[in-house]
Amino acid sequence: MLLAAEEWQARASAHAARADALTAAHRARKVRGERHAIEDFLFDYYGTRPAALRRWHPGPGVALAPGADGPAPHAGWKYYATDADGAVRLDVPAFLVERGTTVRFIAGLLSATAARPAHLGCFGLHEWAMVYGADEHRHPLPLRLGRAGTDAVVEAHQIRCSHFDAFRFFTPSARGFNRLQPTRESQVDLEQPGCLHAAMDCFKWATKLGPGAPGGLTLDCFALAGEIRLLDMQASPYDLSAYGQAPVRIETPEGKSEYMARQRDLTGRAATLRTRLIEACAALSPGPPR
Repeated sequence: MLLAAEEWQARASAHAARADALTAAHRARKVRGERHAIEDFLFDYYGTRPAALRRWHPGPGVALAPGADGPAPHAGWKYYATDADGAVRLDVPAFLVERGTTVRFIAGLLSATAARPAHLGCFGLHEWAMVYGADEHRHPLPLRLGRAGTDAVVEAHQIRCSHFDAFRFFTPSARGFNRLQPTRESQVDLEQPGCLHAAMDCFKWATKLGPGAPGGLTLDCFALAGEIRLLDMQASPYDLSAYGQAPVRIETPEGKSEYMARQRDLTGRAATLRTRLIEACAALSPGPPR
């Protein structure tokens, strides 16, 4: 597909404006030297750079026609090639030389995750297990139930966390409460679509694909990850009143019901993004390992 200059320029401009809107609060806080325990996670944990997020990538199979000023700026970006007629496109073979193994891993992980039934009802207890029995916490926020009350919630529930990158932050004394003992090696075998951290990671996989993922897909993943992060923290043991956020009291029947309803909605929306990421991997067609 060849996009006329007017078309791709409009898409790139709209993408940059959307990215700027999504990152505006973070960028303003950075200028002021302020931190936000909820929203900064997507930038700190995933290494997100606003400048990179606002770069629009057309994805594989889309060429950008030259404009009045010459080839698209992508011509100077890594993994892009310019045709004899000035059209710029993703150089898929060059991309796969460096990223082929990554593409195959992402496709395999996401396909395995999508094929499993969603397990709901974890109630975000991973965040509680991360502070169990600890005097220091990852966030400089008070525990709304205090340490003893927080520990009691962990002890009263069965935890079934399948996500290694959440489980690895459990305190040592909390790990035994988890029915599963995920490892990096068992990641492909354990991740399931009802896990909100696996859903949040759709953004991570989009960034790992880089220019191999259409820009709109990457921003969609980022936006959903932000919503998931909010629920993650609202259901956590932290007191978020300083941010004007009411808790989802998962230690109560009402809180559990609210959590599951929101988890179900986010899981369904993440499933759509996961499918789009799998399709993006297929469009790159890396083929079998050599």
